[in-house]
Amino acid sequence: MRGGIVTCFSMNISRKLGVIQKALGFTQTQLAQRLGVSFVTLHSWLNGKSQPRFKKQVNIDALFLEVTGQKRISSDELTAKKQVIAKKAEVYKDVARYIEEHPDIRDQFVLKLTYHSNSIEGSTLTEPDTAAILFDNVSLPNHSLTEQLEAKNHQTALLHLLRHVAENGRIDENFILKLHGMLMNGIRPDAGAYRNHGVRIVGVHLATANYASIPRLLAEALVEANKKTRDIVALSANVHSRFEQIHPFSDGNGRIGRLLMTAMLLRVNAAPAIILRERKRIYYNALYKAQTTEDTSQLEDFLCDAVLGGFGVLERND
Repeated sequence: MRGGIVTCFSMNISRKLGVIQKALGFTQTQLAQRLGVSFVTLHSWLNGKSQPRFKKQVNIDALFLEVTGQKRISSDELTAKKQVIAKKAEVYKDVARYIEEHPDIRDQFVLKLTYHSNSIEGSTLTEPDTAAILFDNVSLPNHSLTEQLEAKNHQTALLHLLRHVAENGRIDENFILKLHGMLMNGIRPDAGAYRNHGVRIVGVHLATANYASIPRLLAEALVEANKKTRDIVALSANVHSRFEQIHPFSDGNGRIGRLLMTAMLLRVNAAPAIILRERKRIYYNALYKAQTTEDTSQLEDFLCDAVLGGFGVLERND
């Protein structure tokens, strides 16, 4: 699921660019666009034929630290982002109902959250593919039926979540199990049920919960999820990292964890966090750091950006 963190600060620019490109899954063209330079310039840097100017060097170093989970977060910067989110949330009386009542916004959220969340978990569907499946009921012969069913199921679960939150439904065990039942309907025989065996998260040294302890541990995490707070980002980061480490299901933990976070955000009039597939490695590194240390600042900073992206959809800016 997640790989280790690169800690070498003595790397030259070429090697740093290689780490960044691999972590983000970019082609050289995409990386050049991300850095705001031409393909020829990037190619020259990668081959050690030239060096970036100071400002570009600073940008590359910052991106390297971010993708390897070593970015240091300024408390002032983090506070400022949270204040922007709080001000935006004040504009809406009921975000979940507002989304439901505006089909164009609802469909954008359904598309983006479904596409990116499934893609993070390995789906090969493109965003246009996902849109065709969700809204045109198209069957794509070049993709597996499972991937297509995963997209439709995520749509069903997300629409249920929106109605549940709009009706002031509680975030409890029944809600989580129902979401999982919808997400894994027709895909797994244990849809809507906790795992009854041990699991390991691939790529990291992180212990998951003993399956016998799942009901108790999840109940404790959901008590936390329902707490009233002025810092929903910090609470979301804490609950999300706990949920993913509990790993209550045989499959679908990442998607259910992100849906749980969506419900938590909507309940306080924050926009859903749109976690982009392109930022998967940064997301995983920030999540791993939150799970293995007492420092959730990187995950909180990451989620702030994701929530602000959600507000972009809500405000029809994206």
